[in-house]
Amino acid sequence: MSKAIIGIHGLANKPPKNDLTKYWIKSIQEGLEKNCDNPNAQFDYEMVYWADRLYKMAMHEDAGFNFDDLYNSEPYLPAPGPLVEYRAGLLDRVRIGGNAAFGATVDFVKNTFGVERVADWVLQRVLKDLDFYYDDDRKIPDRSDPPKLVHARRVLMDELANAVRAQKGKEIMLIAHSMGTIIAFDVLHELADSDPDLKIAEFVTIGAPLGLPHVKTKILQEAGPDDAADALCTPENVTGSWINYWDRRDAVAIDGHLRDDFRANKAGIRVVDDLVDNSYEGTTGAPNYHKSYGYLRAPELSKQINTFLNG
Repeated sequence: MSKAIIGIHGLANKPPKNDLTKYWIKSIQEGLEKNCDNPNAQFDYEMVYWADRLYKMAMHEDAGFNFDDLYNSEPYLPAPGPLVEYRAGLLDRVRIGGNAAFGATVDFVKNTFGVERVADWVLQRVLKDLDFYYDDDRKIPDRSDPPKLVHARRVLMDELANAVRAQKGKEIMLIAHSMGTIIAFDVLHELADSDPDLKIAEFVTIGAPLGLPHVKTKILQEAGPDDAADALCTPENVTGSWINYWDRRDAVAIDGHLRDDFRANKAGIRVVDDLVDNSYEGTTGAPNYHKSYGYLRAPELSKQINTFLNG
């Protein structure tokens, strides 16, 4: 069976689709070469790109206009040093437990004191794209000709759903970053009902905000009381694995321990959390522990991709 990797990007504006596609492929290839001794790896790759649905102009890399808000100071750049596997110690295990406790505490406060408005305000100020996604009144142009104004969540979900359907019959690895993990989670659950023959061999989440209490609350609200019991579980169409990679310094994945929040599906596939070292640094030399390129070349993910392609 032929194999395909599908990637879906995350929050904020992005460079044009062709550039972002090239950057994801280069990041994966760098990891395969350095971590798996697999240089110049070739693979079937599809980039699910939705930034142009929320942003009129893409980011650029013209250094003559580096003062422009659209200037991209964080393109793909090779790792500044060796790529090293993360070795979790006692403090990491304490932190994981602390993250789970943090999530439970915030859930308790929200349920007890009704601070939903505070969470919504945070989404609006910090995670604008996520606020768009959950806003029932927000409509954006779809890709029809001429474009129609459609609920934002539906437009973004359709971007991924159409890409996955196009690869049906292949062994699929779906890699989702940041807010793309929320879109992917929603789409896979929907496809499990509408197209049960469509399977995802390996589901990979990187820098996922899925553990945030507000996000879990939204998932449960969307499911409704009748389906709430099955909402927070591995999608039924994931047949091989769900691996969640996160850097403990990644603010978006502050509650990166998903195993306590999401149950196994009927096949027994349950999310496995794996700490990694996101080594990305932009053109200024400043690290970005949430950047997709750093996650995509992490040794732990490289080895999973290499096994998927060659196993």
